Amino acid sequence: MENKVLVKIILSELDVDFDVFLPVNEIIWKIKKLLVRSFSDIMGITLDSNKDYVLINKDNGRIYNNNDIVIDTDIRNAAELIFVSIDK
Repeated sequence: MENKVLVKIILSELDVDFDVFLPVNEIIWKIKKLLVRSFSDIMGITLDSNKDYVLINKDNGRIYNNNDIVIDTDIRNAAELIFVSIDK
């Protein structure tokens, strides 16, 4: 396996999606933190910091745990992940 996977991240609350390379040796909570910053910068908005975000696999509905490492999950090239905010 390569050191990155290309996935589609669907940001449901804004009805947009992005193709993103994710490092396979990174922890999900760090990826979520980077995605929030990236989406805020790209779209020129501030995502609500009072919300928590989850990554959900669009194909099987799996919600990824914050401490999962990408390589240990079923996230592979061409996976579609939904990025959803939840209230804390």
